[in-house]
Amino acid sequence: MKLTIRQRGDSGIYHLRKTVPRRYHGIEPRREVWISLKTDSETEARRRADAAWQETLAVWEAMKSGDADHAEARFQAAREVARSPMSEILDRVEAIPERRGRLDMKVAAAVLGTITPPAVTVTKALEQFWDLAQDRTLGKSADQIRRWRNPRIKAVTNFVKVVGDKPIGEITQDDMLDFVDWWMGRIRAEGLTPNSANKDITHLGNILKTVNTKKRMGLKLPLGDLALREGEKRTRPPFSTEWIRDKILAPGALDGLNREARCILLGMVNTGYRPSEGAGLLPQHIRLDAEIPHISIEPVGRTLKSQYSRRVIPLAGVSLAAFREFPDGFPRYRDNAGLSDTINKFLRENRLLETPEHSLYSLRHSFEDRMLEAEVDERIRRDLFGHALNRERYGKGASLEHKARVIASIAL
Repeated sequence: MKLTIRQRGDSGIYHLRKTVPRRYHGIEPRREVWISLKTDSETEARRRADAAWQETLAVWEAMKSGDADHAEARFQAAREVARSPMSEILDRVEAIPERRGRLDMKVAAAVLGTITPPAVTVTKALEQFWDLAQDRTLGKSADQIRRWRNPRIKAVTNFVKVVGDKPIGEITQDDMLDFVDWWMGRIRAEGLTPNSANKDITHLGNILKTVNTKKRMGLKLPLGDLALREGEKRTRPPFSTEWIRDKILAPGALDGLNREARCILLGMVNTGYRPSEGAGLLPQHIRLDAEIPHISIEPVGRTLKSQYSRRVIPLAGVSLAAFREFPDGFPRYRDNAGLSDTINKFLRENRLLETPEHSLYSLRHSFEDRMLEAEVDERIRRDLFGHALNRERYGKGASLEHKARVIASIAL
């Protein structure tokens, strides 16, 4: 873009001369502007010209963005101005145009950063939260991000349903107690656990606190002492070994399940991996040609649940056979939702659940129970299962050969 600069008056100071774009005619009465470049050096003036023009456009844009949809952008632009060095602010003051002998106060507000911050509602806070919390999704796959976002969307949706889409600075202690009371009603009516309510309360609180802190809003949010007492935690029961062997692994029992889902299930029987861990395996993590066939659970293309989830698991029995059928993994489910729902629906409809409380995840608990019954050392159990140890870990742990012998002794 060619910029016209010339000296104006007797001062010798260079100015940028520009026609006002039609877009800004509604907020800028002049059709041509002269912008001081604060120097009598032509070289320096040319160096400053583009930045000065972009700065002027930013001020006009901030003025134009006066409607509710652009209030946040307008405020941020004004605040950036207010943080500028004093010399720059003084330059901006000089640039404020006059209308009939008086300063244009709309321009002055944008230039000097005196615009009042727009109200941030609960739903607006959620929109801002996604950008402010980007560090929390680094390394996650698309499906992991979806599963991370959904409970936070649910928490905000539930709160707005009960309290309304209030500005977060107007949320009161009574609003939060109303939300808790609403959850108590659902718990009693629907047989839910307090954990469901506590997840909503935690996610909502984290969203509001993150926005309040990172946007430097300085609000005192009424978020303390709201969690419900959870009592005894429910866990999925394990399948008995007999049920797995005689029902799930019976000839033809899984024939109606698509091949990839079936092999992920079979792979779980003798590895105890989480369904998402099996589905997320890449070809290089399935090592069937090794002296001891094994899989390696690694944070590649996705994050793991914890640092302890990274592990190597030998393959044996029906699990080894399943991976030989899919040596490159399971592309259908590698980064797609629906695996657990598909398998659980099949197991339920084909009466392959030992009780209504059982699910696909019960295979993971069965794997641990079989290790317990075989009196496998706790360190080895936790290393294979991907759990933390209740004491400090020393050394590298059991060798792959040792783990292979352990799994071979309990494999189905």
